[in-house]
Amino acid sequence: MRLLIRRLSTTPGPISQLLARDWLRVNPRSTVTASKHLLTPLAFQSRSGARNIASGVGLGSSNSETLSGDSKPRAEHAVISTFDLFSIGIGPSSSHTVGPMRAGRIFVHDLKQYGLLEKVKNIKITLYGSLAATGKGHHTPQAILLGLEGSDPETVETSTVNARYEFIRDQKTLNLAGKHRIHYDMDRDMLWRMEQLPTHPNGMRFTVFDENGDPLATNEYYSVGGGFVVNEKTKVDENLYYMGVDKSKVDPSRRSQIHEFDGSNPGDSDGNTGQPQYLFKSGDTLLAMSKKHNMTIAQLVYDNELYYLTEEQIHAKLMRIWQVMDECIRTGVSTSEKVLPGRLGLRRRAPLLYQRLMRGFYPGLYSGSTLPAIGSGSSLMTPAINAPAINIDVPDSPNPSSPIDQHEDMTSRKAKGPKGLRVVGSLDHPVLPMPPKRTVFPNIDFLSCYAIAVNEVNAAGGRIVTSPTNGAAGVIPAVLKYTVEFISDDTEKTVETFLLTAAAIGMLFKRGSTISAAEGGCQAEVGVACSMAAGAFAACMGASPEVVLQAAEIGIEHNLGLTCDPIDGLVQVPCIERNSLGAVKAITAAQLAMATDAVHSVSLDEAIEAMRLTAADMSIKYKETSLSGLAKTVKIPLTSPAC
Repeated sequence: MRLLIRRLSTTPGPISQLLARDWLRVNPRSTVTASKHLLTPLAFQSRSGARNIASGVGLGSSNSETLSGDSKPRAEHAVISTFDLFSIGIGPSSSHTVGPMRAGRIFVHDLKQYGLLEKVKNIKITLYGSLAATGKGHHTPQAILLGLEGSDPETVETSTVNARYEFIRDQKTLNLAGKHRIHYDMDRDMLWRMEQLPTHPNGMRFTVFDENGDPLATNEYYSVGGGFVVNEKTKVDENLYYMGVDKSKVDPSRRSQIHEFDGSNPGDSDGNTGQPQYLFKSGDTLLAMSKKHNMTIAQLVYDNELYYLTEEQIHAKLMRIWQVMDECIRTGVSTSEKVLPGRLGLRRRAPLLYQRLMRGFYPGLYSGSTLPAIGSGSSLMTPAINAPAINIDVPDSPNPSSPIDQHEDMTSRKAKGPKGLRVVGSLDHPVLPMPPKRTVFPNIDFLSCYAIAVNEVNAAGGRIVTSPTNGAAGVIPAVLKYTVEFISDDTEKTVETFLLTAAAIGMLFKRGSTISAAEGGCQAEVGVACSMAAGAFAACMGASPEVVLQAAEIGIEHNLGLTCDPIDGLVQVPCIERNSLGAVKAITAAQLAMATDAVHSVSLDEAIEAMRLTAADMSIKYKETSLSGLAKTVKIPLTSPAC
């Protein structure tokens, strides 16, 4: 039998390249490895070598030249849309769940566009690298199959995902694009390959066949972190990666931008060059624009968004992002579910933490039967979770006063802990044991609770905002919620300043390094989120742009080298607690920067470059593969510690 394999053209193009005029007839023995179940073409060589499509970091199972310390990030601007960086999706992973779901949807859309959908009899899915290593724990199969059925990460009903996946698996039927049913056998039609494709560790290949078993079309996609999906079709967009399905619906100005500039006159675009007005490529150029135009970082980003959207649209989108974040926290602290999915059997902690905080006994032993009432998340001016009410004397009657008033009230009281606490240690010793004490830091405790709540929702596959990824989705919402609850007197202004500032910092990381754990370990996720949150918090405190970027630098500097070693491939341990620590660290970083008035020895640009080099040197075992670290030393099953 003769098989069809795609010709490697030097010109990127859409799936139309997969049609007859762009196929070569070859001897199957020389090009493919045929098995009983699957035709597996050899990995296509990337037209850009082993360079990472998404950032300055190159990829591959070995350190390529692009990953070496001598290589430099591309000299292109960092500007993308805030609403690409912060996108609404589904847990537990932006790169392993949201990205693959988008890839599946894009693939079937292209099949339909070119008249191939009705001809499909079978589909083969091959996962490579990190997707193969941790995909099962990250719900990659569910995401791809639902994407192939036409589901979108932003709108898919999260409560139906597992049931739909089980139906596909058990009934062995897949409804492509919701219109064309085919036979699909998970054991036969989905393969897991630990080797990496040259372009990126998170690679996947889809191939469809007709009724004669001949291939109709094939395409490769790379999920590069934060829900971004790229391949030969999309990477011509440079850093304006489209996150939708139909590229023709993207505004022409976004598809025709020129992304290289000499940087000699940053921020001087007159609006007629097909680009946003303020194009920055580094922290230094961002500061230069801020000084030249006497604008805050949030104002610069806002004006760039005006190139694509109206003021009303920008405001609505920012408030929608905040609403989803807020509702996610509300869901996390009010759920009645006790255990997270997966073999770890990890106990949810956010509901009990919140209950204790609301009743003023944290970290005591109160065991009330119900949670306090939680306000609706539909109002943008009223936080979804009402201001924390800490009342020691009457724990069942929340105090409606403001968070700051409550904090002052709390510090003026002496918290009463549970009676009968036992002193541990010998009393007949020169060094007497310390008596038990109850110290309550309500602000910080709520901050930690919020972060844990978000990541428990994420781990359960709930609705989430990639901020900038799902694995780090708790840091930014927690710090923003903390700012709104305990500091802000204008919710909408705070939300806009926070998210726009955080977005600018995230853009610098995405261009100068990476936001993918499969490329750089957890420093690329929680580390970047901590940096973004630190800078955004400083901005909401009225800090200068110099102090904002210094807060961001402190946030990432003390996360350098952070590895990604999730136990059993689940986004649970150490991910959930790590988000809590990342949120606390972000506040501390901002406070340090504001206390020293931006006096520093390391700039944000230097820290981002250091992160890039660290990512290049990091072993693949610590890049979201669960091959070492905690994933190797912790035995399953395990029990989670009590709160």
